[in-house]
Parts: sequence; C-alpha cells; structure tokens
Amino acid sequence: MAMAEALQKPAPTIGEPTGITVPAPAEQPSLLEQSLIDQTALLRDALASIEASTSKICLVVDQHRRLLGTVTDGDIRRAILRGDPFETPVSAIMFTSPRTLRLGEPQAEALALMQRESLRHLPVIDFAGRVADLLTLDGLLQAQPQSNTVVIMAGGKGMRLRPLTTKTPKPMLDVGGRPMLETIVRRCADAGFTEIYLTVHYQAEVIKTYFGDGRELGVNIRYLQETKPLGTAGPLSLLPPSEEPVVIMNGDILTKVDLAQILAYHADNAAAATMAVREYAIQVPYGIVDLDGHRIAGLREKPQHSHFINAGIYVLGPDAIKLIPRDCRVDMPDMFEQLRRAGRPTMAYPISEYWVDIGHIDDYLRANDEYAAFF
Repeated sequence: MAMAEALQKPAPTIGEPTGITVPAPAEQPSLLEQSLIDQTALLRDALASIEASTSKICLVVDQHRRLLGTVTDGDIRRAILRGDPFETPVSAIMFTSPRTLRLGEPQAEALALMQRESLRHLPVIDFAGRVADLLTLDGLLQAQPQSNTVVIMAGGKGMRLRPLTTKTPKPMLDVGGRPMLETIVRRCADAGFTEIYLTVHYQAEVIKTYFGDGRELGVNIRYLQETKPLGTAGPLSLLPPSEEPVVIMNGDILTKVDLAQILAYHADNAAAATMAVREYAIQVPYGIVDLDGHRIAGLREKPQHSHFINAGIYVLGPDAIKLIPRDCRVDMPDMFEQLRRAGRPTMAYPISEYWVDIGHIDDYLRANDEYAAFF
C-alpha cells in the first residue's frame, strides 16, 4: 500500500509542478530527473515525487540546479510522525549535508564509499555544486542494459607505432595478454552496452576474423567499412538511422571510464554533443621571467600549466550525426566546432579515472606495465 494511502492523507497529483526549472523528458525521465525537486516545494510535493520515482530520494536544488539537500522516504515518515503538515516547506525537513561525489571521480570510489557508509544513493555534483548525476548502490553493483549504440574507431594505420603495426592493426596490438580492442569491447559489455559497431579500414579482415559477430563476448558486433580514411567522425555517416544518442570512442584508448555515466550526463544536460576531457599538466623545466618592456615584472620557478585535452570519448545526439556528410572525412574537433558555432550545446565531461592513449611506443609499454593493476 502506498504511504499516502496508508496515512489517509491527501496527496497531490503525481507530476504536479514544483517549480523546478530543469525540463524533464516527455517519456521515461531519467533517474536523476525523477529525483530533482525545487527548494520552494512542500512536503506533499516530496511525497508525490518519491512515490512516483524509482530512486526513492529527492534532491533539493535551487534555480541553478545547485544541490541544497536531500529528502528520503525516512525523512518524510519522520516528519509525518512529528505531525508536520503537508504544507511544510521541504527545506525544513531536508538533510543539508549529504555525501556527494565530484563529477569525474572513479565509480569504484563511489561504490567503496557507499558500501563503507551504507549509502543507497550518492549525488554527483560538478565544480559549481550543480547536480550532474545520481548513483545508486544497485546500479553500481549491476550494470543496467543500455540500448544505445557504441562505435569504436578501429580503422587507423597506427603509423607512430611502426614497426609494431606493420602487419597488425593498432587496436589489435597485444596489451595485457589480449588485443586492446578486446579489452575495450569487454568494458562496453560490462557497462551494459551490447550493440557495437567497429569502424574498419586498415587490415580490416584481421579485426573481422578475430571478433566475428561478437557473440563470444556477449555483444552484437557489426562493422562500418571505410573505403578511404574518414577521420574520427566521418564513419558515423555510415550508421543506420537512429533516434538515440551514440557513444563513440577511439580504438586505441584503455580506460576505466564508465560510458553509461557519460551517456547519462549527456542526456541530463540536453547536449547535442559531449566530449570527455582530461586534465593534462605541462611542467616548464626552466625558471620563467615575466617582462614589462625591459623591466622584470616577476619570476616563476618552473611553473606548471594545466589544460583539458580531448580524451577521445564522445556522445553525439541523432541531430548532430545527421549533419555529417556521407563518405567525407570529418574529424571530431571540426564536428564540435560546427555545433558550437551553430549555438548547439556542446558539453565537456571531465574524467579522472585511469586513461591511456596508446599513440606512441612509450604509451604502449606503459599500458602493458599497468594493465594488470587496472584490468
């Protein structure tokens, strides 16, 4: 029996507006969207939200989507037992110091924290304190099936890794005892993605012969055959039409990033395109002298400069993919720039999980040394 019925109290219509400014999808709102509630809402709104959602928690946010507190089923029960009226502001019953996870932090850390502190929910916030995701213990323990397609770019020649790639496609180089492309496919399967396309060009038959249709790995693999190199976005024009966002990643990246989390972030931000980015620090090996004309304005000893770099993992919405001309070379940076200039929302998803781009021999050797520790 529903809580409201058991207590014989009037309850608002499920879905009654609460003032939240973030629009929810018309069908099957995400777990996060089900859980958001505005700071001006009342106890009755929180009760309706919890009964209508699968998350069983409310994330109380301000007009900028900054997290102010949480309200759980238990908070509502305690309020009712105290005799609080249904017109009580939700701010009066919310927990104002919930545990949170910063966006980009490894989900392994989230799972360890939730198990250690017996947490069922863990909000994920960005650098400005805005809610970006909602993790649940059940969701972390068992990957949910994902209907979205994953495209892995595996058609490059790997010229910088010669002579290793003279007879072997770069994604098929052995890392940790198996082709690195197999590790990528397995990681996709572990995250719940089973519909996978491999773009192939250089020595395509080596890849096709090894993976076949993917059934031995528990996935369905199909191939996008490039007759000429089409860049990092061009092959997407060969995909069959779809109305779902597509996850794309380069076939020479080994990472512990959760693709499902990036996909959820893309959806929650109503993005046209999302790019995973990683902070990269450059250490200047010399002391820097700042000048003002001929005068010394300052001295800095071996400063470090940090920048965000393209991590080679993306999510593109269906409208963005439709913009890619067929059978033409298009690279992802050009795609994002076109969308940005058109005023379409292009989002960055910062990652801090293990990540290595195997572009040079040193990277290849490092990946082999570190493989057992991370995979």
